[in-house]
Amino acid sequence: MTDLVLVRHGETVWHAENRYAGLSDIELTPRGHDQAARLAGWAASAGLSAVYSSTLSRARITASASARAAGVELQVDARLVELDFGQADGLTAAEMHGRFPEARAAFEADPAAHPLPGGEDPHRAADRFVAALRDIHAAHPDGRVLVVAHTTAIRLALCGLIGVPLGSYRRLFPRLDNCAVTELRVRAGQVAILQFNSPIGVMR
Repeated sequence: MTDLVLVRHGETVWHAENRYAGLSDIELTPRGHDQAARLAGWAASAGLSAVYSSTLSRARITASASARAAGVELQVDARLVELDFGQADGLTAAEMHGRFPEARAAFEADPAAHPLPGGEDPHRAADRFVAALRDIHAAHPDGRVLVVAHTTAIRLALCGLIGVPLGSYRRLFPRLDNCAVTELRVRAGQVAILQFNSPIGVMR
């Protein structure tokens, strides 16, 4: 049995305007660094056997503090990166409506069937992320592992793991707060969601 603690990185400089941050390497805000520090405070006594992150700096910086606090080496996996939003990277929803209104409308209707222009196929993103989680589970079959990654990639993976259509991710999981916790339990190939989007202060 493995407990996987999935966490979105700390707040970034694009957060205030709600700009889509895919593969762009965006800096954390001072608040984002504070969130990472609070996460590390939890990690120090959470019984973690490992800490993983995506290769993007906003996730690595968030995760590194927790790895130090837990006394483990940070492990980085490129499969945990955010969905590539293509031409939408760095834009707000309003700006997308102005630049490619039909594509944005199709995305809102079914984001899995209609990726944003030039963006990654969400099915492939879900597959790579789930594959990474399966490998982490295999490497830590009786552990509790922190995985710091990104909001859309995590929500797509959740849909894939519990067997619901990927196009439902925006409706089923409408938000994932910075440094909030989603915890999964993997046992005999089955996945249970123990908590979703829990603030750090109420985490077990």
